[in-house]
Amino acid sequence: MSVLRVVGWTLLAGVAGIVIFLAATIRVVEPQPEAPDAPAPPQRAAFSRFLVPVEGVEYRSLRSNWGEVRGGGTRAHQALDIMAPAGAPVVAATDGIVEKLYFSKGGGGIALYQRAASGDLMLYYAHLRAYAVGMAEGRRVRAGETIGYVGDTGNAGAGNYHLHFAVARMTPGERWWQGTPIDPYPLLAGARKGG
Repeated sequence: MSVLRVVGWTLLAGVAGIVIFLAATIRVVEPQPEAPDAPAPPQRAAFSRFLVPVEGVEYRSLRSNWGEVRGGGTRAHQALDIMAPAGAPVVAATDGIVEKLYFSKGGGGIALYQRAASGDLMLYYAHLRAYAVGMAEGRRVRAGETIGYVGDTGNAGAGNYHLHFAVARMTPGERWWQGTPIDPYPLLAGARKGG
């Protein structure tokens, strides 16, 4: 009988150990109220509505030069150069806000950074002759609105009149000089209609 008693006490101790272990590891959690829905991500820019950003220039006359070697082989071109007469109006390619008016003697010269209304793209217009009257940081602009004029400032080279048009994909919190460059040429494909 003593063997049965030992086996019984051993089994009882084992079951008690399991119960104690489970009691120590299982927690009762009160249900939490549901978190409010996260804000919807910004809508993607309506690429089909991007305008060629120089008045009078048609899409079919553009030539993609994204990735061309520049600076004696030290860098790749991360923009689209749009050749145009000096002083031709530069227009906003899409709705947005002027984020920065900037001057760089050795780079883009007189330049304007515009955040697209979608918030996820930064458009860069460089080598301007001048800004349009009334341009200011924080100003809302509409697609097709004149924002500046084609020039040859910065490192464009005297008489090399063109708009250096660049686009960067932005993530939340990135500033005007940040972002990941993307080829602007395909974004203007929607401008083919009538052009």
